[in-house]
Amino acid sequence: MTAQKTPQTMKPATAAKKLGVYLEATPEEFRAGAVSRDELNALQADPPEWLRDLRRNGPHPRPVVAAKLGVSIGGLARGGVTEALTTEQIEALKTDNPDWLRRERDTQAEVRREAARVKTEATDS
Repeated sequence: MTAQKTPQTMKPATAAKKLGVYLEATPEEFRAGAVSRDELNALQADPPEWLRDLRRNGPHPRPVVAAKLGVSIGGLARGGVTEALTTEQIEALKTDNPDWLRRERDTQAEVRREAARVKTEATDS
């Protein structure tokens, strides 16, 4: 007699993070229960309309907002951005290009340059 294998599940918050979407904007049925690995794979392989819409228009979680703006999550906080933003709001910020965003983008560029320099030194030695 073989034991029935229990499917691996995750909390909706974990699944939303893996999907790159803001949990509070997902449908109630998504937030209500556990998500199996198979369900997550299916959502990634063939996203339903609600998931495509969230990815396209938001609201987006802070890691996605930070990536779209080219800054760190800490940079968002220093700029006063603590909430999820829609794609429209992100585009408006890019257009306005406030001082804090310019500073944080410069900081990120410097961090990337330094990381590249360190990596180059490590491979040269």
